[in-house]
Amino acid sequence: MTLYRARLVDTPVDPFAGGGLRAEEDGGIVVDEAGVITARGPFAAVRAEHPDEVVIDLPGGMLLPGFVDTHVHFPQVRVIGGLGMPLLDWLDQCALPEEARLADVAYAKGVARDFVTGLVDAGTTSALVFGSHFATAVDSMFAAADVAGLRVTTGLVVSDRSLRPELLSTPDRAYGEARGLAERWHGHGRLRYAVTPRFSFSASDAMLESCAATFKEVQGSWFTSHVNENLFEVAEVRRLFGGTNYVHTYANHGLVDRNSVLAHNVHPVDEELALLASQGASVAHCPTSNSALGSGLFPLRRHLDHGVRVALGSDVGAGTGFSLLKEGLQAYFMQQLLAAEGVALTSAHLLWLATAAGADALGLADEVGDLSVGKQFDAVWVLPQAGNPLDVGLGNARSTLDALAKVFALGTTTDIEGVWVGGDQIAAGRFRRPASR
Repeated sequence: MTLYRARLVDTPVDPFAGGGLRAEEDGGIVVDEAGVITARGPFAAVRAEHPDEVVIDLPGGMLLPGFVDTHVHFPQVRVIGGLGMPLLDWLDQCALPEEARLADVAYAKGVARDFVTGLVDAGTTSALVFGSHFATAVDSMFAAADVAGLRVTTGLVVSDRSLRPELLSTPDRAYGEARGLAERWHGHGRLRYAVTPRFSFSASDAMLESCAATFKEVQGSWFTSHVNENLFEVAEVRRLFGGTNYVHTYANHGLVDRNSVLAHNVHPVDEELALLASQGASVAHCPTSNSALGSGLFPLRRHLDHGVRVALGSDVGAGTGFSLLKEGLQAYFMQQLLAAEGVALTSAHLLWLATAAGADALGLADEVGDLSVGKQFDAVWVLPQAGNPLDVGLGNARSTLDALAKVFALGTTTDIEGVWVGGDQIAAGRFRRPASR
């Protein structure tokens, strides 16, 4: 077993439901050989109970739970930063031409490596990954995540209309390829399969019925897609489906339940929010993407009032990178702009959205999301370089809540000094490594 000594901060109880930060300024966590946390508390007390364990000192900064990204596009890592366009124009000019290139297996493998590196560098240890339209590229994504040791849920993206011809499939072909991928990867190590129509705009009823068959037959699989992101898109989906609400286009095929995560939902009607809540489905809020594409301000208060689960997603291509610290900060900004209709977010809320809420959305709350005894040791060590703005801010923080606020306001991927998944350290900072004794 190993005893880690660090400043520990997490949110085991939902701050939206009255919880707050849990912190030990000088804390100790014991992790066994299986990567499970077996003890936690003040370092002196934990050390006294475990006098013979090797101690890994993580001085300075803070140790947080691993970040959980509930919506991130694997094929789009090389087109981040295509600004100045609304959703459908951005798809046509930036995202879809790049996604078509993943038909080339060698190219897809390179993108998968770039993508996994981006996740790890940002401290993301679990992710619901929007895959590729090509089964060979999804194989590459699963393989890269497996090598890195990440907790990844992903799958084949399917469409049969409205996109470039090379990205289209048929319901029968989509079903066969999805089942083949699920047989190879679902339940392999830390990997799971996600049924993934791109969105109802590009998926007919027949394609959604094909998705429903896979979702039903692959036990423990997940469903993910987009919903209510852009007003023009919402109107087109309603037209294509004879006036049906966007969420109901999925629900009518049995695709909305506890294992469902829908991305964006910037423009929902109350009937859709009530349905999501009643089915236990979750929404991935992607703040930088919503801002970059001008999609709108996310109605967090309405989601919470209806009892809908919400977590964070980076989106990546239409967003501004992999960092959930940045997404948390942008979520804060957006709620501030909504004024009375927004939610006054604290840094505890932001940490919850970036960690435990994501774990809950992905059905991983019994395993990860906070640093409690019995959980897997998925953790991120945030440690700024001496003298940088975050280092100065942490040195002048008034409280743990204030220190965490500075992590979200000032932290970048360069401040991620160590990343652990299931007790395995999968990344260490460029300049400093943890000291053991």
